[in-house]
Amino acid sequence: MSSNAANTPVLQVKSLGFPWETLDPFLFCAYHDDAYPQANADMGPAASLAGRTIGQDFSRKDGWSMYHGEKVPGFPPHPHRGFETVTIVRKGLIDHSDSLGATARFGGGDVQWLTAGKGIVHAEMFPLLDEKNDNPLELFQIWLNLPAAAKMSEPHFTMFWSHDIPRVTATDDQGRSTEVAVIAGRLQDAGAAMNPLAPPPDSWAARPDADVAIWTLRMAPGARWALPAAVSAGTRRQLYFFKGDSVQIAGQAISSPSAIEIRADAAVELINGEVEGEFLLLQGKPIAEPVAQYGPFVMNTQAEIAQAMADYRRTQFGGWSFDSETPVHGRDPARFAVHPGGREERPAEMPASSRA
Repeated sequence: MSSNAANTPVLQVKSLGFPWETLDPFLFCAYHDDAYPQANADMGPAASLAGRTIGQDFSRKDGWSMYHGEKVPGFPPHPHRGFETVTIVRKGLIDHSDSLGATARFGGGDVQWLTAGKGIVHAEMFPLLDEKNDNPLELFQIWLNLPAAAKMSEPHFTMFWSHDIPRVTATDDQGRSTEVAVIAGRLQDAGAAMNPLAPPPDSWAARPDADVAIWTLRMAPGARWALPAAVSAGTRRQLYFFKGDSVQIAGQAISSPSAIEIRADAAVELINGEVEGEFLLLQGKPIAEPVAQYGPFVMNTQAEIAQAMADYRRTQFGGWSFDSETPVHGRDPARFAVHPGGREERPAEMPASSRA
């Protein structure tokens, strides 16, 4: 539904589907919230897979899906060109492998930012490691478009570990807290204490005037917080209210789950309802170029889509160097990343409750 009040900052409210609709420069957001059961010896679910279309299971039967996985849930190797993926893992783990030679295991609030550029193939598998307890998985994957000038840029692999992500806690006059995790952009009222993370070099988010922000918000019951105005004129923003019961935005009551487009040129007061509320904010100045999409390829014209398909058939975007078509990285839960060229990172372990 759209708001008809002339002066309200709430421009539009829609129900959330799958995937979530987004505004330019974003292409969409997929929210996965899977209640996986105990693990079996193969790092898959210790449960019958009967009744699922294996290889194409988005059923949410029993509260979870196998997606394109056959034994381990997830997404085996698939190509991309012309955009970026930003993957925020709040619970569980993702095992990443790609045609650049990079591998990673990440979760617990970690973020992977992958510029597909001229072409990359990657796998994203969801290993289940706990054979005694349930294995919940919760993540966002956001597709951020690239402008025409950067669509054929070199692919780029970036990890933002949970402990490096700026987090700001604001407390209202009743002592109720709002916590903001700042994956992209700068939270203006946080002052000099918050050093923003650097997006990949060819990203639309790397341009200061593009005003790209990706934030997650967690509001205590009854908390009040003023969402600050965006930096640039022409910025558009959408707030995804995905957990909670209700929120008032500039006095307008909105129920969860909803996608809420908000005017970006002024601060807006949020008042959470009676239970903890959680939100994802996506904002940016539109790229405002034609979008031609065919599955995993996002270009500006259909001719460029045809070229992408031809290039992939010819080159496989660098090919697949791993022995397995569904690579997982063993039973050790420790998070790590091996970058193209071999540089290795092993972040400090985070508490199990940490999430973005």
